[in-house]
Amino acid sequence: MAFSKKNLNANETIALDMHPHWWYFAEPAFALAGAIIAAIVVLAETDKGTHAHKFLGYLTIGLMILAGLWLVGRYMKWLTTEFVITSQRLIFRQGMLAKTGIEIPLERVNNVNFNQSIFERMLGAGDLLIESGGEDGQQRFTDIRHPEKVQNLIHSQMEAVAQRRGGYAAQAQAPAAPVNVAEQLERLEGLLQRGTITPEEFDAQKQKLLG
Repeated sequence: MAFSKKNLNANETIALDMHPHWWYFAEPAFALAGAIIAAIVVLAETDKGTHAHKFLGYLTIGLMILAGLWLVGRYMKWLTTEFVITSQRLIFRQGMLAKTGIEIPLERVNNVNFNQSIFERMLGAGDLLIESGGEDGQQRFTDIRHPEKVQNLIHSQMEAVAQRRGGYAAQAQAPAAPVNVAEQLERLEGLLQRGTITPEEFDAQKQKLLG
C-alpha cells in the first residue's frame, strides 16, 4: 500500500516509501515453524489412540493456530506500517484501526545514525536513530531496509532543503531593479500624445519620476 499523495503538502514530492524489512516476520514465522515441528514429533512419538496422544495433538494444533494468527496479524501490521521520506518531512505511520504517526520536518533533524548487527548486515536490515529538535528528541525506527542508504538519502534531502531556504533568502535580500526614468518619461509622453492621460496627469506623474 503506497503512501497517499493526498497527504502531501504543496510542492512536496516523495523520495522514499517503504514497508519494514521482511525480518519483521521472523518471530511469528519461527513460532509457526516450531509448532508444526512439535506437532510432527508428538504425533510420531506417542502411541495412537492414547489420551496423551489426543491431548498433545490438540495442544500442538492449538499452538499452530495461535502462531498462524500471530503471523497474519503481523502481516496486516506490516501492510499498514509506512516509512516515508519526502522533500520536506520524514513520516512514519502504523496501524489499521488504532493508528500512530510521527512526522519530523527535515529542517529540524539534527543527526541520523544507523545500527546493524553482523546478522542484520547480511540480511540488509537495521535500525535508524534520528535526533531532532522536536519534543520527542530521539526516535528509533526498527527493521529498516538498507539503513545506511536511507541515512544517505535523508542527508541529501536535508541538503536540498537548506539550499532551497538559502535561495529564498537570497531572493528576499536582492535589491530592487533601478527605475529607468527616461523610458518612463517617454511612455508618459506617448500616453499624452495619444490622449490617454490629461496634461495635468502627465505633469503629476512626471513630478513623481523626477522626485
